[in-house]
Amino acid sequence: MSADYREIARGGLWENNVVLVQGLALCPTLAVTGTATNGLGMGLATTAVLTVSNILIASLRHIISPEVRIPVYIALIATLVSLVDMSLNAWLHELYKVLGLFVALIVVNCAVLGRAESFASKNSVLASAADGLATGLGFTLGLVILGSVREVVGSGTLFQGAALMLGKGLGFLELTLIPDYRGFLLAILPPGGFVALGFLLAGKRLLDRSLDRRKQARAAKAPAGEPAV
Repeated sequence: MSADYREIARGGLWENNVVLVQGLALCPTLAVTGTATNGLGMGLATTAVLTVSNILIASLRHIISPEVRIPVYIALIATLVSLVDMSLNAWLHELYKVLGLFVALIVVNCAVLGRAESFASKNSVLASAADGLATGLGFTLGLVILGSVREVVGSGTLFQGAALMLGKGLGFLELTLIPDYRGFLLAILPPGGFVALGFLLAGKRLLDRSLDRRKQARAAKAPAGEPAV
C-alpha cells in the first residue's frame, strides 16, 4: 500500500508534533530554547538524526532480527548522534558550545527511537525518510516557536547570535524587535520555559478547536452527498 505523504507531513508537523502534542524531549526543549537560534540548531541536528536513522532502519528492516531490534536501533542512532556531535564541533563550534550535552542526549530522545520502532521498521525507505523529515521539522518548529517567544519577551531580540552560531549567511535573521529593552530574565530561564510552553500548548488547543468548528460548519453547509472540503 502506498504511503500518504500528505498525512505523514501533517502528522509530523502539526497533529502529532513532538513538542506541542506528544510532550516528548522536554529536557532539551526547555533547556536550549533561551533563544530561537539555539532552538533552530538543536532542531536541525535532531532532524538529521531522525531522517537518516529512519532511512537506515527501513533499509535494514528485513535483515534485523526482531529479538535484537531495539539494541540495533539504539546502536545506529548513537552512531549518527556521534557523527552529528563531531560535525557541530568541527564546523559550528559556537553552537556546539551552547548546545553541549544536549546533542548527545538525542540518543535517548523518545521521538527518535519511537519513529524507528513504530514507522521505519514497518514501511518503505522513501516513506520512512518523509516521516523522519516531517517529525524532525515539527520538532524544530516547536523549538523555534518556543525559543522565539522566550527570546522576544526575555531580551527583545530574535535569532540573536545566528551569524556566529549558524554561519554568516544567516546573519540576516538577527533582529532587534524592542530597542533599549531592559529584558525579562525569567523568560530565558528554565522556569520561564515551562510558562511559555504552557501558553503555547493552550494556544494550539484553542486553534485546533477553532479549526474543528470551521470544518464542522462547512460539513453542515455542504449539500447532501457532497464531501466537505
